[in-house]
Amino acid sequence: MADKISDETIEYVSILAKLELTEKEKEQAKKDMGTMLAYIGKLNELDTTGVEPMSHVFPAKNVFREDEVTGTQAVEEMLGNAPCRKEDMFVVPKTIG
Repeated sequence: MADKISDETIEYVSILAKLELTEKEKEQAKKDMGTMLAYIGKLNELDTTGVEPMSHVFPAKNVFREDEVTGTQAVEEMLGNAPCRKEDMFVVPKTIG
């Protein structure tokens, strides 16, 4: 394990994560982070020449369509099934106290 995690690093990470760690938990976190860094170092040994980066395991394409301007509906037709209305508007329940 070439990368050693310092006490300052653990302290900084715990502050960022808003954690209050005991000394025992800090020591365990140092071991766990060291293990993670060792594993990442092992992954960095792999030859990835010619391997394209990917953002998802399945091929993805843009599933959004372009906005299309279409005809409008009459106000009466839009409000026809409204459970509650006031003049030319929908009335919805208040959601914020």
